[in-house]
Parts: sequence; C-alpha cells; structure tokens
Amino acid sequence: MSFLGVEQSLTGRRWIGPTVDIQRAAEMMEQQTNLPAAVCQVLARRGVPAMEAKGFLEPRLKDLLPDPRKMKDMEKAAARFLEAVNRRERIAVFADYDVDGGSSAALLLVWLRNMGLQATLYIPDRIDEGYGPNVPAMQALARDHDLIICVDCGTLSHEPIAAAKGADVVVLDHHLGGETLPECVAVVNPNRQDEDGDLGYFCAAGVVFLMLVETGRQMRLAGQKGPDLMALLDLVALATVADVAPLIEANRALVRQGLKVMAGRKRHGLVALADVSRMDSTPSSYHLGFLLGPRVNAGGRIGKADLGARLLATDNPHEAAAMAERLDQLNTERRDIENAVRAAAMEQAEARGFDAPLVWAAGEGWHPGVVGIVASRLKEATGRPAVVIGLDGNEGKGSGRSVSGIDLGASIQKTATEGLLLKGGGHKMAAGLTVARDQLEPAMARLSDLLAKQGAGDLGPSDLKLDGMLMPGAAQIDLIEQIEKAGPFGAGAPAPRYAFPDLQVRFAKRIGESHLKLSLSDGMGGGLDAICFGAFDTALGPRLLEHGGARFHFSGRLEINTWGGRQSPQLRLEDAAEA
Repeated sequence: MSFLGVEQSLTGRRWIGPTVDIQRAAEMMEQQTNLPAAVCQVLARRGVPAMEAKGFLEPRLKDLLPDPRKMKDMEKAAARFLEAVNRRERIAVFADYDVDGGSSAALLLVWLRNMGLQATLYIPDRIDEGYGPNVPAMQALARDHDLIICVDCGTLSHEPIAAAKGADVVVLDHHLGGETLPECVAVVNPNRQDEDGDLGYFCAAGVVFLMLVETGRQMRLAGQKGPDLMALLDLVALATVADVAPLIEANRALVRQGLKVMAGRKRHGLVALADVSRMDSTPSSYHLGFLLGPRVNAGGRIGKADLGARLLATDNPHEAAAMAERLDQLNTERRDIENAVRAAAMEQAEARGFDAPLVWAAGEGWHPGVVGIVASRLKEATGRPAVVIGLDGNEGKGSGRSVSGIDLGASIQKTATEGLLLKGGGHKMAAGLTVARDQLEPAMARLSDLLAKQGAGDLGPSDLKLDGMLMPGAAQIDLIEQIEKAGPFGAGAPAPRYAFPDLQVRFAKRIGESHLKLSLSDGMGGGLDAICFGAFDTALGPRLLEHGGARFHFSGRLEINTWGGRQSPQLRLEDAAEA
C-alpha cells in the first residue's frame, strides 16, 4: 500500500512507508528508550533492537573493529612490513590513482615517516599505464627497493608482480579476486575467493589500517611502540566514503571517529582541501563524498596521478596549500569535460534504449578520467547498471556503475575470462574494463545477458522508501542532530527520508541551471526551507516553480544548513506529489 496515497509522484515513483513490523518496533523502542520517534524509526529500519539502541548511537571502534588476523595472509604481511621497518629497508608503495588508493598510500607514507622512514610513492598514469601494477613499473621499482606494497590494486596482477625480481611484494586490496593469486609474500584481501566475505565491506584503506593494527600488535609483543593509529582515521574515513563502501559495522565506527579527527584540522592536506572547497561547517560524510573526494580524485582523473596521495601525505602546510589549489582547478576542468561527455553519452544511451539490462555508451576520445562519473550519472538517470567507454585507437577503456542487488564486478570479470574483454574487474557496485574496438558490441551484449540473469532487465522505476512523516514544526536542529547520531549515512546506510504532507509553496526560485530553492508552509504558521538539486532535470522543477497555489506532499532528507555562521533546518527535497 502506498504512503499518503502516492502511487505516482512527480518523478514517477510510488511512495512506500515503513512496514507494520517496523512501526511497531519503533513505537516499542520509543517507549523503552525515550528517544524521539523519528530516531526510533531509523533504528527500527536498521534492525537495531531496543536494548542496543543507545550503544548503536555511540559506536565504539574497540567494540566493532574485527581481529585483523581473521583475514588470510594478514600476519605474514604485517611481519614482512615490520621486518622492512626494523631493517631500514627501501620500501615502495604502488597505489591506485583514486581516493581509496591515495588515502591507502598516505596511511603507509605517514606511518613510515613517523618511524623515521621515507618510502617511495608510485601511482600509475591513468592514460599511459592504466589501472594497477604493470611490468615496466614493477621491474623498475624492484631494482631500487627491497619491498613493494601494492595498495588498492594487485590482486589480479600475476605477470607484473612476477616481474618484480629481487624485491618482495605485499598486496593490500579489496577488489574481487580470481581463481588464483599472484606469487608474492602476501595477498591480504577480504574479497579473495577463499575468504568468507564477512569483511568484504572494507575499502582498501580499511584493509591497510587493519594491517597497521596487526603491525602494532606485533610491535607490542616485541616491546616496541608504533605511531598513534587513531590519528590516521581521517584518511580511512575519506577513503571509505569516497569509495562508496557500505557504512555498516566497523566502517560506521571508522567514519564516525575519522570525522572527529578531521574536525581537529591537524592534517595539512585535508585542511587545505577543506579551505579551497569553502567547507564552512563540521565535517560530515557529505563533505567527504561530494567536496573533498572529487578534488582528491581530480589529479588521477585529468592531472598528475600522484597529486592526491602527495597532498594527503604531506607534512608541509605551504606545499599542501599549493597542491589543494591545483586539485581545485583540475576539478573545475574535470567538471567541464564531464558535462560534454555526459551529454553525448546520454544521447547515445537514450537512442539505444533505457529499458535494457545494461545502459551503455562509447565515444571517440572520451576522457578515461571522467567515464566513471558519467556512468554514475547514467545509472542514476535510468536506475540500471551503466558502462561508459572512451575509445582510442584499437581499444576502449571504460568504467561501470551498478545498482543495489546487481553485482557488476563479477559479470565484468566473467566477460573478461571468456575473452570478450581484454581485462576487467572491480567490485559489486563499480568496475573497470578494457575492450578491443572490434569486440565492443559483442562484449556489451554478453555483459547485458549476464546482468539480465541477475534481474537487471526487470528493474522498473524504483519505489521511494520513506521512514515516516513529520510536520514542518518538528524539523528542528536538535532533532536533526539526534537523527545524525544514527549515522553516518551513505552507501549501505541511506539517510532517513521523511514525508511532509499537504504543504504550500510559499516561495520558489531557480538557482543556476537546474536547482530549485523553496520555502514551504503548512498554512498554520509552520514552515520549512528546502533545496532540490537537479530539480530541472526532472518534472519536479517546472511543476513546483509554476505551482499555481497547489498543495503538495514533499519528501526528502533533513539537514542543517549553515550560512553566514547561522544554522537552520533544511529539507533536501527528493520528490513531491500533488496533495
């Protein structure tokens, strides 16, 4: 049964409220804990029992962090790392060029610097070298180093790792593993095929952090003392959110604690990045995902690949300010390139049809640094897995993004194993691929078939799930702060959505190209400001701007808006329906 009778909203969705069981659990929790009803609704949806509610709202890392030794090869990896530290060996860190890779590298570089060691950072160029270790780079690093640590890459890099003659190699990764592992000292990866998958929610930086926890344990046994690991959690939090790792279990505590560390403004790179991003409020997962993450990523996408990692690792505030400024410029350039590719990809995908199991587009010279973001936009617009490929010469390099319940990484890996892709891999929600130009159509057809078997072809417009109903007068800052304690919110832990019934639009103004600013009223003195991003990319913008005095039900997520040093409640509007 639809919520508030909304069978088809202005964006074409049916509204679904909490089930009877969740409502009952929330009411019982409210009686037993005296927590606000809105908070109890969130906790009940997450399946938190009433007796655990208080603990859930104050997650403690020591209660939630798993024993690192639960992962295969972890003890070996930490022992070899510690041996290199004690012997003052030459260490190289080979990292992926995204936020997770950069943060993972920075974790190791900062830890080693605190131990008096300078490690070599190597991040491959996205265009010239592509993702992951390659033979020439690994051969060159092996000539000058005793230990090479591959972070956020390496699980499928059999040949490049075999080429690292004379150096030991340790892999700390989270991407899907193949049937065999490369020959090296250790491959620590919760998504190896011989792991049980219980810790598969960690990003690479989470795996690196666990390796440092295990290193600390081994040091204590030997009577040694290592650096303060809690001070590194801002890097883990940034990677976890930016890599869209699910904010569940230990990840939730890592991000919560990491945001507190970040608020202390001790890491020069993150301080400089926050300042160029004009971040004027306490750090939240939104800031990590939408302000800081894209700027760190910009270096790997269209600039110098190692810029983000160097920024995160630097201990020089002047160097940090210069690098942050450059990343901010690159991010602006990236947006311009992305907009051009997005328009062309959307047109092509629309011509091919949005109702297939896979939505895809490929174009000549599309920048490999933006195809992943454009794939995200296609996925959001269609509610289906999407792949976007940039063609250059005889090959195309692409990225894919998936929707909940559809494992894109496994399907891409299978297509590669069958020989239709030159290479491919990733995880459930995001993956990369390289395809020969003459195999493009058959490869996409096969990938589409594999996704259809998972049910991707049966996806319709998704229902909008709501946690409950509120009146404008209830949306106060103290309530929003209490709801935030059930966070952080993000992948795997969506922020609660509430419906605000039967309101009038008191004021509506178009902001920029596609956004809409609103002031809503219940006609009895209660009001609420709202912002709708991308409103004019849907039917919401035109209808609400030309509302003609009509009344609407509104739905979205509550947030605190900070402007000019003042805070006020705000609805981040996602949908509306005629009342």
